[in-house]
Amino acid sequence: MPSFFIKTYGCQMNERDTEQVARQLVDRGYSPAADEHSADVILLNTCSVRDQAEQKAIRKMQNLQGAKKKRPEVVLGFMGCMAQSRGGELARMLPGVDLVVGTQKYHRVADYVDTLLRRESRDMDSLRAAIVDTAEEPGSQNTIRDHASAGPGASSFVSIMQGCNMHCAFCIVPSTRGSERSRPQDDILSEVRTLVSQGVKEVTLLGQIVNLYGRTEFPRIGGRSPFTQLLYALQEVDGLERIRFTSPHPIGYKKDLVQAFRELSKLCEHVHLPLQSGSDTILKAMGRGYTSGRYRELVAEMRETCPGLAVTTDIIVGFPGETEEDYQETRRLVEEVGFDNAFIFRYSGRRDTPAALLPDQVPDETKEARNQDLLAVLDRIAERKGRELLGQTVEILVEGPSKTNPGRFAGRTRTNKLVIFEGDRRHLHQLLPVRIVDTTGFTHYGDPVIFG
Repeated sequence: MPSFFIKTYGCQMNERDTEQVARQLVDRGYSPAADEHSADVILLNTCSVRDQAEQKAIRKMQNLQGAKKKRPEVVLGFMGCMAQSRGGELARMLPGVDLVVGTQKYHRVADYVDTLLRRESRDMDSLRAAIVDTAEEPGSQNTIRDHASAGPGASSFVSIMQGCNMHCAFCIVPSTRGSERSRPQDDILSEVRTLVSQGVKEVTLLGQIVNLYGRTEFPRIGGRSPFTQLLYALQEVDGLERIRFTSPHPIGYKKDLVQAFRELSKLCEHVHLPLQSGSDTILKAMGRGYTSGRYRELVAEMRETCPGLAVTTDIIVGFPGETEEDYQETRRLVEEVGFDNAFIFRYSGRRDTPAALLPDQVPDETKEARNQDLLAVLDRIAERKGRELLGQTVEILVEGPSKTNPGRFAGRTRTNKLVIFEGDRRHLHQLLPVRIVDTTGFTHYGDPVIFG
């Protein structure tokens, strides 16, 4: 049978979608290829959050077009958010692209690949029209439920919803992922139980705004939102050790969710809490729905409820109209909160978003200067927090070999900090106490602790 290779750009949602497509292809008899050079089917799962991500995928496909001249039978395809937003335009601008599949059609990819390969085998030299499918499909949120046939590791992503209703001024996601659609709780619990039976100890719940799960489809019960109900149900799954979720929105942190961090032992002491800006003027222009003051209050509430909580965030610098004082307000808030880590993005205008049409676009050199300055602030915070960890014993879930040194192993603490240690395969996928002996700030080094 043919082989396939999928290259993924962007977020954890894309990683999870790629895993689903890979599982479907393997179930059809396709084999994973080590790289694109030996694959019969090459798919790019794309991202549209920033222009840079789109350009990377386009350049990659341009390179693959050269390879197709040598092997015209190879099937080339786009999936994901850029495929959804650009559709047939991609096939027109990049001759040789055979398949363009949007975000609600991942479950159709294997069928389309079968069709293309049959067509290739009948008449390899004929001029073929690309298959383009970016239509909406009711129930598509329920199709991302299977996992890679190679078997899960210590942790696994679980998609619980698709889409977003927030319409932030800078964001293209509502147009690429559609409106909010949530999976039934029982389906999610069944998927998690299956994963646990295969050895998974930690799940990360995924959604565009994950803590708004089910708000338009399912009722609040006993004062708890559908998302909080799901967390409490997952707490009761035997064998599951850790629960995480991403990416939430500050407006989704009501009292019941905050309280869950006190009451649920499996819910990890880490929240990813997107800030985007520390300026109220910019937050209003972004349409974020909260103020910097409310954000500060929320962080304080979370830390009071869950001592030792790690807080990470997303920040955009150079949003249209951002003045130097606006930026300094963001900088002050970052220093005040003391984030454990942050993803900092230079604003990138996206088509069909309100922010792309705003006046006072910030020059690229100003964005870059603010980006670098904020990274330096985060480095100092990380260095300080890393020193505070030295000598402490922490529990890690061992994920596998270190990416930079296969002779070592890597794991993450409950606060999502990366720890590298000298170990062997008996530690793989185990919960392991380690003592932190060194740190670079964002990466920590530990020695296994032997009790007795």
